[in-house]
Parts: sequence; structure tokens; C-alpha cells
Amino acid sequence: MSLQADLDFTSTEVFEAVSSEAYVEHAAASLISSLPDDGLGLEHIKKHLINDIAPGFSGSSRCPTYYAYTTGGVTDAALFADWVASTYDQNVHVHLPRDTVATSVESTTLRLLQQLLSLDEVRFPGRIFTTGATASNVLGMALGREFIVAEAGRRKSPPIRTSVAELGVLEACFQAGVENIQVLATLPHSSLYKAASAVGIGRDSVIALPLSDDEPWRFDMDALAKHLASETASIISISAGEVSSGRFATNGEEMARIRTLADQHGAWVHIDGAFGLQALVLPHTEAYKALNEGVSSFHLADSIAGDAHKLLNVPYDCGFFFTRALDLQQKVFGNPAAAYLSTPGALSIPTPLNLGLENSRRFRALPVYASLVAYGRIWHCKLLERQIALARRIGSYILNSTVYELLPNNDIDQIYMVVLFRAHSESLNAQLVPLLNASREIRVSGLPWKGQQAARIAVGNWRVDVDRDFGVIVKALEAAAVAGSAPGSSFP
Repeated sequence: MSLQADLDFTSTEVFEAVSSEAYVEHAAASLISSLPDDGLGLEHIKKHLINDIAPGFSGSSRCPTYYAYTTGGVTDAALFADWVASTYDQNVHVHLPRDTVATSVESTTLRLLQQLLSLDEVRFPGRIFTTGATASNVLGMALGREFIVAEAGRRKSPPIRTSVAELGVLEACFQAGVENIQVLATLPHSSLYKAASAVGIGRDSVIALPLSDDEPWRFDMDALAKHLASETASIISISAGEVSSGRFATNGEEMARIRTLADQHGAWVHIDGAFGLQALVLPHTEAYKALNEGVSSFHLADSIAGDAHKLLNVPYDCGFFFTRALDLQQKVFGNPAAAYLSTPGALSIPTPLNLGLENSRRFRALPVYASLVAYGRIWHCKLLERQIALARRIGSYILNSTVYELLPNNDIDQIYMVVLFRAHSESLNAQLVPLLNASREIRVSGLPWKGQQAARIAVGNWRVDVDRDFGVIVKALEAAAVAGSAPGSSFP
């Protein structure tokens, strides 16, 4: 393969999921670890990057059968826009409409994204691009913390006004009489624990309330109501969907009840939609009934976190955040007045540095804008349907296999984009993931599920071809079964 073909993003060639160990070792050994006094020059570094470094990268974005993480892939439109964004290098931090159109592009793009997801732009006026879903979860936890402490103060007799943003966690909680904050979730993603730590709530505040051992991803609504009634300041975090199984924590009826309970007890409702939010684009059909229900009534949430590299297949380092509480968002993330950050007159577009963590902000909106406009609503819906079709076809194959066991249950209609499974044989299961990854044609991840090791296939690339990719996966599953059953077999 020529270097030019390797760099041609529109090439139809299917890349390997990961590079060979030899290429990775060569790339690591070629790194220049002593800073030269005199630069080696542009031409030298171009050859170095292409010939030495790039062959050591994984194919996580460019290979449709890379399933270890939901990396997605970068569409042609998004890649072109990313080049443009890097070339013009806009710092999208202050709305200066006479100087640059960048903030107008971002505002328009966020509205287009809400249109794709059928989320009312008026209901969710607080919107911002972030570095990813982890950062978006931090925003959700920070706004939730601000709201629930202030709400506890308002409910005192007599009521008081208190703010974590102004006073800090300790003083605001003291004034409001808040002794503990709890984050109620089901099988929360690891980023939620990080977010709770970062905003001063603490990892130990995250409490899982699973419905049962058989459905640990779903909320136990009675337990949720009991925890909310304890008069502990509460943030409710809803997984949509759970990262290991792809399942959803709620349905529409449960979301409505959660909204009622939250209003009754002064709680904040946050949706971690990094993985499952895109199910909002699916048609309402019998085939997608479970998925439609899983994302039903999300408009009732106070804040929503999303991940654009999964949803739209744009480059990594692009998440988004929506909230109903724009005023609260500006209160928590507002910058103290500084002359060089001033903006002229009344603004139709809130200045971004008052909406999120960053002041210095990359122009993440442009690749999202390009993908949305280039491909449109129907293309994104059909893409998701192809990804689901592949996942369900794999699930059906495993369900009918005598070698493998489908997890967490046998309901194919609940499969979203993740296929979780294990081998019936303990010896095969112990080496299943490395055996599946041996050919480098696919890459899956391993994880514990209910005390047993399992393998996970997460479909997320826009290059998905159901027939082709299914054949590659079956070939890997069959090869693993043969290798794992050989006498004395073990994977080196």
C-alpha cells in the first residue's frame, strides 16, 4: 500500500483494526527524544510522521471492524472541515460577530444538532460544545450541584439564597443545611465518578440503584423514590445507554415519574447520553420499540451530555451539552469581567466562555456542521439502522451458537449497538478476547459481567457494511473456537 493511498481518506480499502507489533515497536523506537538545537525541517518531519509514526497507529477510526471502543470514524465532510478549522484556527471563546463568524457557526450547529435529536431548541437554550462526554458530565454535575444546594436553601424556613458558585461547596452547603449530596444512577459510566470527584461531590456519593441482578442497567424506581425522600440533596443521572450492554436505564413512563419525583424533592435530572442519545433519530417502529422507549421523554431532563464522535463520526475531542437552565449555566461558568473579554451590546448568542469549562476553545463546531449539512437527517438515521442491523445479526448468530452465550439476555430486539457475549467453555472464555483479536482484522474489548469475563463488540463506524463485516466477525468467532478447543491450547 502506498503512502498516498494510506493518507487518502476516501479510499475504499478496509484497514486492519490495529497495527502490527513490529510497526508499533518501530514507531516507538523512531521517536526523537532529544530536542535538536537546529530543527530538522518540514520535509524531514513529514517523512518521519508518515513513514515512521503513522504505521504505528491503530485503525480505530478507519477500520469498520474496530469494536474495542466506540471510536466511530471520521466522515469525509468532517475531515475536510477539520482541516479548515485547523487552518483558520479560530478561538471560539467570545462572541464577536463583527470579527468572525465562528460563534455564529457554533450556535447554528448546536441548533441543527438539537433538530436532529428532536430536542426543542427553546426548551434547551443552554448549549455548548465540549471536549467530550466526560467534560459534558462535569458540566451536568456542576449545574446539578449548584441547583440542589440552592434549592435546599430555598426550602428552608425561612428560605435563604445560597450559591456554590459564589461561596464554595462547604459554605453554601452549611448555609443551606445540606450535609450530604448523592448522585443516583444505574451502572454509571466511569466518567460520572470522575465528574463527581471534580466538582467536589465525591466518588463515594455515586449510588447505583439497579432494578435487579438480571436488569442491573435499569432503575429500581421504588428505591429511587426512597432515596429522594431521605431529604438528601440529589442528582439523578440516567445512563442512555449503559456502556457494557447498550441497555437503557428508563422508559418514557419512568422518565415522567422521575421528573415528578425530582420536582417534589428538589433534585436535578441529568442524562449521560454519550452512547445512546442518537437513538432519538430512529423511526418509531416495532423493530426499535425497546430503543424508542429507552430514549423516550428525554425532554424532561434538566441537562443532557452527548458525544459527537459516536453520534456523528466527527474527529475525537468533541462532545456537547444541553441544559434547560441557561441562567444557571452562566452563573456557574461565567468569567469575571475582563476588558479583553468584553462583548458589544446585548447578545443574541451567549458568549461561549461563560457556558463551559474552557476559555481557549478549538473550533469543534465546524466538523459537526459539515457532517450535519453534508449528509442530513436521513443519512444519519440509515447509518444507525445499519449499525443496529449488524449488532443484531451478530447477536442472532451467537444466540444460535453452541460455543457462545449471548449476554445479558436473549432478547435480540433490545440489542442496540453493543453485543455482549462469552464462551460456554471456561477455558475458551479465559482467552477469548486475545483469540478474537489475533488476526488484527477485528478488535474487541473484554470486561467483567456479573462476575464472569465477557467480550464486547461495539459497532459505531460509518463505514459499516452489514454483510461484509458480519462475515469478518463470524470468521474470527469460528477461528477462536477452533484455536481455543485445541488440546493444550493457550494464546501466547
